[in-house]
Amino acid sequence: MRLANFILIHMESILLEWERFARSIETPYPTQDARGLRNQAADILRGIAHDMLTPQNDAQQFEKSQGRGPVVQADTAAQNHAQARWSAGFTLNQMVAEYRALRASVLRLWLCDELEAKATRTDDMLRFNEAVDQALTQSIASFEAALEQTRKLFLGILGHDLRTPLGAVLMGADLLARSVAEGRQQHLALQIGASVRRANRIVDDLLDLARSNLGEGIRIRKERIELTALCAQIIDEVRACYPEVCIRFEQCQPLNGLFDPGRMGQVLANLLGNAVQHGDSCQPIEVRLERDASAICVEVHNQGEPIAAEALPLLFNAGGSGYERGVSSGLGLGLFIAAQIVAGHDGHIEVRSTREQGTTFRVRIPATLD
Repeated sequence: MRLANFILIHMESILLEWERFARSIETPYPTQDARGLRNQAADILRGIAHDMLTPQNDAQQFEKSQGRGPVVQADTAAQNHAQARWSAGFTLNQMVAEYRALRASVLRLWLCDELEAKATRTDDMLRFNEAVDQALTQSIASFEAALEQTRKLFLGILGHDLRTPLGAVLMGADLLARSVAEGRQQHLALQIGASVRRANRIVDDLLDLARSNLGEGIRIRKERIELTALCAQIIDEVRACYPEVCIRFEQCQPLNGLFDPGRMGQVLANLLGNAVQHGDSCQPIEVRLERDASAICVEVHNQGEPIAAEALPLLFNAGGSGYERGVSSGLGLGLFIAAQIVAGHDGHIEVRSTREQGTTFRVRIPATLD
């Protein structure tokens, strides 16, 4: 019996194998019933059988072997299946595993049913594999589209829905801090304000990470600014958030240049936050701003446990900056974001860390000066 006809005649046996495998996959959501587990499976199999029964020439076969099957205008069963599996909590690997299991179970059932070797068998298996791969290609494309839509939704929630309540809390905390006399209530209001500002910075970091992963990069909008005053402002903000930390700023003459003020402030805030989190709280953090013939350099130095040698190569990767020093290190995005911003200014960032000399992050950016 030709394989396409076998699929159509023995549909129920194949669906039972499909359902059995799908039931074995663990997801974050409750296990579906038989209808959910068989989702779109019968339509996918009918589509595969129809594809196998449709004549094709050598050129069409070559195109399909290269992953360039015919374009379908309407949604296919494979595309709808991918959307349903996404909603059911399947991962991409788990969905692909379904197709691998489908391929193996159909061929096993068919070969067990066929007692005599026939010349058509090889051609049928080739056509079947092509059709499965075509359905799999459509499913993956649809699954990735659902993932992309979720990413955009995530960006929307971060960029608007989360900022709105955070802004309201911050405004209330600032009003409360100004309206009460010095004491416990004002201290609590200032703490709330500092925590909300930190939450806003985390939102900014997550947005920047998402944009980088989506290929958009971190937007840099340069304007002529005075960098010394900007550094002093950021240091004052960090001092307000961490009044117990000593920060020494070695100021120099005013430095004018083309920078993105918000992004450069973010670099310094992230480096200072890193020094506060991982440095020795009994030792001062030192910030140095200087200029040589071709560049402006910013250094942030702290004493404390050195960064492990094995962590240094990954320090500026997403998630790699959360090096462990016995405390919770969060998502580890600060140094990654800082490095991306510095690269956007055509500069680079480096680190030196030893037990004797402490840890120093050095940012060097070519300066376009007045």
